Amino acid sequence: MTVWRNWSGLESATPTRVAEPEDTAAVVTAVERARAEGGTVKMVGTGHSFTAISAPEGTMLTPHRMSGIVAVDRDAMTVTALAGTPLKVLNAELERLGLSLHNMGDIAEQTLAGAISTGTHGTGGVAAGLAAQVAGLELVTGTGEVLRATAEENADVLDVARVGLGALGVLTTVTFRVEPLFLLEATEQPMSWDEALGSFDEMVAESHHVDLYWFPHTDRMLTKRNVRLDADLGEAEPLPRWRAWLDDDFLSNTFFGAATAAANRAPAVIPRMNRLSARALSARRYSDVAHRVFTARRDVVFREMEYAVPREAGLAALREARKAVEGSSWRISFPVEVRVAPSDDVPLSTAGGRDTCYLAFHTHRDADHTSYFAGIEAVMRAHDGRPHWGKVHTRTAADLAPAYPRFGEFLAMRDRLDPDRVFTNAHLRRVLGD
Repeated sequence: MTVWRNWSGLESATPTRVAEPEDTAAVVTAVERARAEGGTVKMVGTGHSFTAISAPEGTMLTPHRMSGIVAVDRDAMTVTALAGTPLKVLNAELERLGLSLHNMGDIAEQTLAGAISTGTHGTGGVAAGLAAQVAGLELVTGTGEVLRATAEENADVLDVARVGLGALGVLTTVTFRVEPLFLLEATEQPMSWDEALGSFDEMVAESHHVDLYWFPHTDRMLTKRNVRLDADLGEAEPLPRWRAWLDDDFLSNTFFGAATAAANRAPAVIPRMNRLSARALSARRYSDVAHRVFTARRDVVFREMEYAVPREAGLAALREARKAVEGSSWRISFPVEVRVAPSDDVPLSTAGGRDTCYLAFHTHRDADHTSYFAGIEAVMRAHDGRPHWGKVHTRTAADLAPAYPRFGEFLAMRDRLDPDRVFTNAHLRRVLGD
């Protein structure tokens, strides 16, 4: 018996059948069989969604044999890859080709299909979300049809399916708009709460990408500003190997993991631990090819809730979240992350139609996240927040529909592409309805 579990260990499912398709034809066969039997099918990724959005109730398809770049168009500046390709593999292959995505998040373990389907995003830039960089895709619909979607062919499907939640079909290829490989210079600097928030708009205006991390129970923040360099690739100045190992491998993963795990057994020490950790932070500056600056290792398993609020409400929502933490008995050992994104035109993108501020809240996997997330979710909802599709939230179709002006358009596309609900599961029934 195969049991599927997501990375955080929060969700699990027992599929009735498991298959490893190696091409689109095999996916079609699995979908047609499930439909004929009145069952369901799910292509799972690497399980980095914290929700059960990809939990397989019937047939589980695994992506491992559908990986790699299949086409490069240097005239159009697009790259097409199989949808099961992990982002870290795509990034490495693009670097070898002298190419890069414009923007990305800070974790690169997800498959391409999972990343775009749940609205994975970075911060800043012209486009923050991966889906907003998609120029085309191929999917197998709920009737077994192989449908290709570009700006010229099935453009209405491309428009909606870029963030498809796995509800419209099984993605088999994804085509991204790419750029020549470029360097980013990262400047990381500790600041006080007032200094960071007081200069936030200025930092966003002067940098291509900005990330803030607030340490709960403290007055300290870590700021990270990334600026694109007009320089040759050979001029990169990455961190010395010893410093990268000390900061990013040992302190940010090994030591942090051990400290937060221990703190779960004695939560009273967390405020003091956070104050010591925040005070120990030091400034650093380095440059490297884009994906090595954007992404980081995340060995410590955690649980996360992230909300997208209108850009103009972002700092107010953050201040209220801090007030909620300080007025509670919660003891939070993980930082709160703050990012911004330009609006995009993807119907179910959390940045769809509005400039956005993302606020992400984390706990160690062994800590009880329920009270913390519930309290913060109320704050985010009061600011017209939209939950990240792949992260913990309690929202339902009834209250998600008003948050997305084009929600009905998405449901109509779902009816068209998956009339028999071959791709549904309990989570999708909650967030999209039957």
